[in-house]
Amino acid sequence: MLDFDYSISTKVFFGRNNIERVAEEIHKYADRILLVYGERGIKARGLYEKIVNILNKGKIIYKDLPGVKPNPSIESVREGIVLCKEHKLEFILAVGGGSVIDCAKAIAAGFYYLGDTWDLFIKKKEIKKALSLGTVLTLAATGSEMNGNSVISNEEREEKLVIMSDLLRPKFSFLDPTYTFTVSKKHTSAGIVDMFSHTVEQYFSPVKDAFVQDRLAEGIFKTCVKYGAIALAEPKNYEARANLLWTSSFALNGLLGYGKTGDWSTHYIEHELSAIYDITHGVGLAILTPYWMSYVLSEATLYKFVEYSRNVWDITGKDKLEIAREGIKKTRDFFKSLEMPASLREVGIDDLRLEEMARKAVTFGELGSFRKLNKEDVLNILKDAY
Repeated sequence: MLDFDYSISTKVFFGRNNIERVAEEIHKYADRILLVYGERGIKARGLYEKIVNILNKGKIIYKDLPGVKPNPSIESVREGIVLCKEHKLEFILAVGGGSVIDCAKAIAAGFYYLGDTWDLFIKKKEIKKALSLGTVLTLAATGSEMNGNSVISNEEREEKLVIMSDLLRPKFSFLDPTYTFTVSKKHTSAGIVDMFSHTVEQYFSPVKDAFVQDRLAEGIFKTCVKYGAIALAEPKNYEARANLLWTSSFALNGLLGYGKTGDWSTHYIEHELSAIYDITHGVGLAILTPYWMSYVLSEATLYKFVEYSRNVWDITGKDKLEIAREGIKKTRDFFKSLEMPASLREVGIDDLRLEEMARKAVTFGELGSFRKLNKEDVLNILKDAY
């Protein structure tokens, strides 16, 4: 196991009707805030009105930044920074899923930077200081409510990039499973794939002796499989929604990756898909993940696929290669059970820009740690997935 420093600083409020405490938490940091939310959802379900009433009762001044897209754009980030500066706002409250939270983090990162915030994403500048933020989560998916990551799209440049800093970890996050009852079947499924994929990226690692982390990861895989089916069949099943909501946080709050080297190839490849074609992130991951698995399966990596297949999917037998392949098939079948597509052409991606996407995916160097991927490798995976 590799050396690591451990810190998960976000204070979590988990359970029903805990939102009444949000003004109390905000007051610990500021009295003037930016309220960030998405294109739809929180107003339709009455959550916006409830939060505004709490803010007003707590005498917290707020300005709205509505309309954040599922693939949040740098334009929304820039707009949010202007609002914060013009109205002297000192804190950001993100109400929504990972896209809204990622937008809020990028605003926080760019607030103190004198140049354009996109500089931070292209690695031109480092994050030195950031506004504080908190979240009210409405979707189980990205884990952004407990980490310092932000993924933002630049539509003009057709790029989707990430920044990471502990300065961007939310100070607090409110997780009420009932807020996820009305999430559509499609977005519930995409969220499950996202948290499953986050776990894949950390489980398939060249570090072989992180026993605790691997057993935790296998528990998350099994939770996705068990409660994913229940949540789709019974959208208001509290047990299912609660387990998935906590799983989304646990899958990417750092615990699974401490002491290991993550891979993250599939995520970087998917970012190229959604940057150009604006598809849902979890949908892209559902397509790519089984093809990545098949591509990196080799004599050198066989041991990990056997471990995965036996411990997650309960596959038995003596032929290790067959066990590994069956585990990959089970993964593909699971995504199919969530009604996720299995090929790029199913989501309207043509084959004319595959090479361009492969080239852009390795802009900052080869991908992966479990198996290194160059441009040709990425292109082969995209062709297989087509």
